[in-house]
Amino acid sequence: QLQLVESGGDSVPAGGSLRLSCAASADIRHTYTSGTHCLAWFRQAPGEEREGIAAIYTGASGTSNVWYTNSVRGRFTISQDNNKNTAFLQMDNLKPEDTGMYFCASKSLCGLTWADYTRYKTWGQGTQVAVFS
Repeated sequence: QLQLVESGGDSVPAGGSLRLSCAASADIRHTYTSGTHCLAWFRQAPGEEREGIAAIYTGASGTSNVWYTNSVRGRFTISQDNNKNTAFLQMDNLKPEDTGMYFCASKSLCGLTWADYTRYKTWGQGTQVAVFS
């Protein structure tokens, strides 16, 4: 029944790297007549609100638009495979404040609301990232 499934979370030392994956089911991919959709990564630390950290939209031309929150810009990279079955979040130079549960989510377009978790209705189950110093 899951439409998005995250993987790749782990416990790593500060300065380390992780690569998260988000696999989309055929059901969610077929929801969009264009064959494209906005895929975003969110994270949530204990006691904190869910925070949008990156999003990607790849058009028919193959050109991707990406969005990042300032705290991860230059350290994290969001991408998709060619058929958009899987999205990735490459996280480099991890910091303890990156610790949290990481979720992927999907909606039709990214736009100005890309980081608003209330606008996303399709979510993965989450994968835990712990960065220790």
